[in-house]
Amino acid sequence: MSSDTVKVRLLDVAHARSGDKGDTANVGVIALKPEWYALLDRYVTRDRVAQHFRGMITGDVVRFELPNLLALNFLLHGALGGGGTLSLKTDAQGKVYSTALLRMVLDVPADEARQLGLPVHAG
Repeated sequence: MSSDTVKVRLLDVAHARSGDKGDTANVGVIALKPEWYALLDRYVTRDRVAQHFRGMITGDVVRFELPNLLALNFLLHGALGGGGTLSLKTDAQGKVYSTALLRMVLDVPADEARQLGLPVHAG
């Protein structure tokens, strides 16, 4: 087995939706293929999402697994500047967080990527 890794854009293996619940953005990430859910479960961790949004949120990240839906759900606490009616942020309802999360790039072992037929990102 090779120890080389390849870059896989989350955008190429999942789609996402987001919205607001008070000062918390709610982001759902859904695998595009059933066989790719395990990849999301393994690489799109709570810590990785918190790092991805560092500087954009002030609270904790909570992750929920929904394997029956091939999805993960993240709550990004402190993401909306107080929420829709209080926030001065342009995106007070958190609609852009799904697009922002899909910009994440995963480092996946090359053998695993090849076995799963993952689209590999050159950059």
